[in-house]
Amino acid sequence: MDLRAELLKSIWYAFTALDVEKSGKVSKSQLKVLSHNLYTVLCIPHDPVALEEHFRDDDDGPVSSQGYMPYLNKYILDKVEEGAFVKENFDELCWTLTAKKNYKPDRNGNSVVSHQDAFKLWCLFNFLSEDKYPLVMVPDEVEYLLKKICTAMNMELNSCELDDYLSQEPQGQGGLTGGLTVWQFLDMVNSGRFLRGIEQEAISMAVEEVYQEVIEDTYSGAQASSCSHPILISVSRAQGYLWKKGQLRRNWSERWFMLKPSVLSYYMSEERKEKKGSIALDKHCCVEVLPDRDGKRCMFCVKTSSRTYEMSASDTRQRQEWTLAIQTAIRLQAEGKKSLHKDLKQKRREQREQREQRKAAKEEETQRLKQLQEEKERKLQELELLKEAQRQAEILLQEEEQRRRKQHEEMQRTLEIQLQEAEQARASMQAEMVLKEAEAERQRKRILELEDMQERLQEALQQEVKARQDEEAVRYAQARLLAEEEEKLKQLMKLKEEQEEYIIKTQREKQVLKQEMENKNKCLEEAQKQLEEVRVNRQRVDQDVMAAQRKLRQASTNVKHWNVQMNRLMHPIGPGDKRTNVSGGVFAGYQPLLSRRDSSLK
Repeated sequence: MDLRAELLKSIWYAFTALDVEKSGKVSKSQLKVLSHNLYTVLCIPHDPVALEEHFRDDDDGPVSSQGYMPYLNKYILDKVEEGAFVKENFDELCWTLTAKKNYKPDRNGNSVVSHQDAFKLWCLFNFLSEDKYPLVMVPDEVEYLLKKICTAMNMELNSCELDDYLSQEPQGQGGLTGGLTVWQFLDMVNSGRFLRGIEQEAISMAVEEVYQEVIEDTYSGAQASSCSHPILISVSRAQGYLWKKGQLRRNWSERWFMLKPSVLSYYMSEERKEKKGSIALDKHCCVEVLPDRDGKRCMFCVKTSSRTYEMSASDTRQRQEWTLAIQTAIRLQAEGKKSLHKDLKQKRREQREQREQRKAAKEEETQRLKQLQEEKERKLQELELLKEAQRQAEILLQEEEQRRRKQHEEMQRTLEIQLQEAEQARASMQAEMVLKEAEAERQRKRILELEDMQERLQEALQQEVKARQDEEAVRYAQARLLAEEEEKLKQLMKLKEEQEEYIIKTQREKQVLKQEMENKNKCLEEAQKQLEEVRVNRQRVDQDVMAAQRKLRQASTNVKHWNVQMNRLMHPIGPGDKRTNVSGGVFAGYQPLLSRRDSSLK
């Protein structure tokens, strides 16, 4: 994290502390005071003109954080120079503003940490918190910080108890998902739940040790040896007494050494009031272990580009920690990194992101598998439904087939009955036709008899005429009768012609009747063919049967018609209604014949 981000975190607490109404806005007078104090602690020249211009009185109303940020960036943060101010003083200013409003220790004095320790924990929280506002510290960083404090006191943190505590935090106040706010973290530490039976002085020393290590960038050998597991790093501050060999006098003196990211400083004593010198560390430096000599043991040296510094530790473990810590500082300088803990924090954050990504991928895969399982179950249910629908359809199809088969059988039986009726009607019609033919034969015989009778009548007429001519000379009075006889003869001739016409008409009607019989036979044959086709198409058979019935009815009607016509033909043909009673006339023997014909016809 860069210097601007570190400063903005502390300023954010100061700004929110001034927001009494929690509306996201602060009065201009308070912001003027805050800006003036920031100028002072950050060692920036005051610019009252810009300050008054930005917060001029004619702009009424409080200012939001968005409205204050342009001035903060342009006139304060852009002018800050790293190393030109004491960051601890800056943090104390922001802590004083925010703790007055938000930090609520135990009023009975039973707090686990002192006010100064709470300030250092607040600084550690800001360093380890996420770069998102409002500031929270994720559970992994909470566990990391508590483990470092517990390790500094040579005790082990109860991770299960910490997990239970974090799981009980309300979700809306930054529980497991969002992390803890600084005030929740301080309340958790002051509750004594994780530091039972520890004296406040020991806790203060542990907090100071972690503060010096993390905030002041001091290193320990244990850190350098376990960078791949940053949560397990122990706290062994890279500061303490070492023996140093002088350059000119070549004598050994005990000095208080303190390791920072780019420099190894040494003082006369641990109060650090009199600084004796410093060793600048860069990528060209190196650390080597030396053999024991000059009565000194556990020796090592730090080689720079201009000089070699020889030192002696109290034991082998201390020498190993110092060499590893110095090597870690040199490695960070070579990699262009300014702080080990910033690097470790970034690695932890990357590990968390990787875990979250793997967890999200796993959840996504689980969700995808769940969806696939649900889709599979849904498809199986659909398949079952389709199978059930298919079974129902087969059952319905079987029922429909049975129903159709029954209908077909009933239709076949009906058609067979109709065919039998048609056969019976055909036989009846044939019998009727035989009777009609016999009747026609009798009529033909009668016609022949009438023709024969006509011939005889003609002969008799001729004889009558001849007799009339013979008698004309004798009976002139019978002349008129003769004329009448001639008239009757004309009528008889006309009647003969009509008889011939009737005979011709009867023959034609007979031919038509024969044609009708042939048509009826054809219709019967077609009905038989239609009976065979009815098994393929019921509707066509019905229509054909109905057509056959219509034709049969028509034939019956025609037969009745011809019966009427034949009855008409059966009436006797009379020569005339008017007759003259002339004794010995030519028509004397004609009347009995006509009477016999009439009686026979009747």
